[in-house]
Amino acid sequence: MKRVTRALAVVLSTAMVIASLAGCGGQSTKSNTFKIGGIGPTTGAAAVYGLAVKNGADLAIKEINAAGGINGYQIEYNFQDDELDAEKSVNAYNALKDWGMDILVGSVTSGCCVAVAAESVNDNMFQLTPSGSAVDCIANKNVFQVCFTDPNQGIGSAAYIGDNKLASKVAVIYDSSDVYSSGIYAKFAAEAENQPFEIVAAEAFTSDSKTDFSVQLQKAADNGAELVFLPIYYTEASLILTQAASAGYDFKFFGCDGLDGILGVENFDTSLAEGVMLLTPFAADATDEKTQAFVKAYEEAYGETPNQFAADAYDAVYIIKAAIEKAGAKPNMSVSELGDALEKAMTEITVDGLTGLSMKWTEDGAVNKAPKAMIIKDGNYSLIQ
Repeated sequence: MKRVTRALAVVLSTAMVIASLAGCGGQSTKSNTFKIGGIGPTTGAAAVYGLAVKNGADLAIKEINAAGGINGYQIEYNFQDDELDAEKSVNAYNALKDWGMDILVGSVTSGCCVAVAAESVNDNMFQLTPSGSAVDCIANKNVFQVCFTDPNQGIGSAAYIGDNKLASKVAVIYDSSDVYSSGIYAKFAAEAENQPFEIVAAEAFTSDSKTDFSVQLQKAADNGAELVFLPIYYTEASLILTQAASAGYDFKFFGCDGLDGILGVENFDTSLAEGVMLLTPFAADATDEKTQAFVKAYEEAYGETPNQFAADAYDAVYIIKAAIEKAGAKPNMSVSELGDALEKAMTEITVDGLTGLSMKWTEDGAVNKAPKAMIIKDGNYSLIQ
């Protein structure tokens, strides 16, 4: 009888321990690592962006782990494909939560980032997007950006075109159904009023009509445009350049970070991109030691030259490392506790990265850094000196 009682006591004691662990939200069963998740398109029309972000973050994580981790803790990494679809991006977020994600690097594109941010705020999950540039991406206090905001890209592009007297008549072709594209255009148009050029045509397309740009190009030509501003993604831009060449138009083309990747579009004649200019925070041919070391390591690991999305993601991981170190955060903290700690730390750190020196963040999640101008020359992205 005593043996039965003693056995029953052991069973009950074990059950109480299990219950107590469940009551603590499972924190005592968390692995002793920081789990960083990533979301972006690794297949489909914007795969160049997602693969670059996946690889850039992966390279930084491997470096950090090899050097001893963050405060002695290793990092686990899990990247999910969202196919440039907001619903799939949210599904990926939920899958990463099930995996045990502590911190999110993503989403890669603005529309998907906004959709995920609407979910991550409910968990107070710290979210650092390397390339989601819409202002709505950082509407919630738990989300920060590595890239420029769309307003800064629009204003910067207009100022660069004006300051360098690239054209007196400018046309714009933009995607009115996309928050990235329409957001940049709005600020570009406003800043153009302060610049010595005129917007002679502003022609929109939507996600349902992005294969034939003959009407938009004809409007630009009819109104005497010398330069066409393209605040759009590289897939549509490659079609516009191809159709412009077929029609015999001789415009200059200028874009933002969305054009980074155009040289990798399948079946695109990259000679048509010669002379295209874009604002970006990173140039692979920069001569500083940090950039060259990154380019060399990236090419050895992934067999291609990194673009600015890879550099943004690489910086994102090191920014997270700096924030964790500043906060003294540990993996056994809850997602919300970690979120609170990192949100505070982000406004207190300064980071020298590939995409900006002395990068700082305000409470609204925006980063302060200067863009660089590049031109496509001899089939490569080259920094304009």
